[in-house]
Amino acid sequence: MAEHPHAALVRNGYEAFGAGDMETLAGLMTGDCVHHSPGESQMSGHFKGRDNILAHFGQLMELTHGTFRVELEGVYPDGRGHVMAVHKWHADRGDRGIEMKGGLFFTIVGDKATDVDECVEDIDECDAFWGQAE
Repeated sequence: MAEHPHAALVRNGYEAFGAGDMETLAGLMTGDCVHHSPGESQMSGHFKGRDNILAHFGQLMELTHGTFRVELEGVYPDGRGHVMAVHKWHADRGDRGIEMKGGLFFTIVGDKATDVDECVEDIDECDAFWGQAE
């Protein structure tokens, strides 16, 4: 069976992110897409618009000196414009490393992501890893 097109969209997004292909990643989102990151750290908040989301991803890489990476574990579409993706992410920052399960819940309209809600296994640990803005 062929993969559902919404699942393929999300899988393509993960592949583009992993390859650092921000042009492809940008093409998978609407211009007014919003990414919601949980917690109270400098990486938490609501990132509105494709450019702000891509800047947020750039900051992930900057703060971790390029060590941030994601291993996709599963992609689950509902056939009604939503996809849940489950992954494990890894990063090093300063003298500390982190490995954590998490996921993204996508809302898709047409062929593009319009809203992305991020969930993590341990919000407090994420906040401690990312810290507050310096």
